[in-house]
Amino acid sequence: MRFFPLEKLINLHDHYTRQFKIDNLQLLLIQRGGERYLIEARCPHRDHPLEVATIANGIIQCALHQYQFAIADGRLLHATEEPCRGLRTFELVYEGNEVGVMVDDGR
Repeated sequence: MRFFPLEKLINLHDHYTRQFKIDNLQLLLIQRGGERYLIEARCPHRDHPLEVATIANGIIQCALHQYQFAIADGRLLHATEEPCRGLRTFELVYEGNEVGVMVDDGR
């Protein structure tokens, strides 16, 4: 496992949303209500990018088919078509003045 820095803490604020690509992982770093979350950046239903999704009250809603997921744990909350798996979530790691993620060297 290795630490991959994503952002300096000074740059984070509520309504912060930014996509990161680490090898084959596409991740979305979100800050809402003072809480930070790291989730996969594409909807598992039809692979639509979630950086254009609506985020409110702890829920991210995909813009394509309005699937809703809990940003804290990735649970699927609402499906408009066939059900899909939940979002993958990742634990944030803090090192010095940066927030990042631990990535498996084997990926």
